[in-house]
Amino acid sequence: MTDPLTHGAGQDLLAAWKRAWQARDVDALLALFADDADMRPDPFEESLLGAVAIRAYWNAFAAERVNAELDAQRIWVQDRTVLASWHGATTDRRSAERIRHRGFLAFDLDGAGAIARLRGWPAERVVGIDSTIKPEPGDPAAAQEGA
Repeated sequence: MTDPLTHGAGQDLLAAWKRAWQARDVDALLALFADDADMRPDPFEESLLGAVAIRAYWNAFAAERVNAELDAQRIWVQDRTVLASWHGATTDRRSAERIRHRGFLAFDLDGAGAIARLRGWPAERVVGIDSTIKPEPGDPAAAQEGA
């Protein structure tokens, strides 16, 4: 039987998640997962199974988002599961839309401390245009700004 996690271990996981997410560091994010992990970032989407599918998801995130911020609001640990409520923000690189995120994450860790299963319940809302990013030509946000 594998030992239960400590609250400190849960905090360490979320700190590593935050660093990788904010840096949009795909390799650092993947290093947190088991090779055969099951990741479902949204309950209305299919699970992403294994390192290749999970890497594709994070590659798209890193390509599409800039100015990423993330903070865990509350962390709970039960046995080998870490639960976290969180909030953050990103900017869509293509449209320059600033997006606020809030959500809940559940991480089930394997015996080695890697994420074996992730479940997310995200909510997001566009809150404006990030003036530090130039929208790509032909993007609806770019046309809106010019009106």
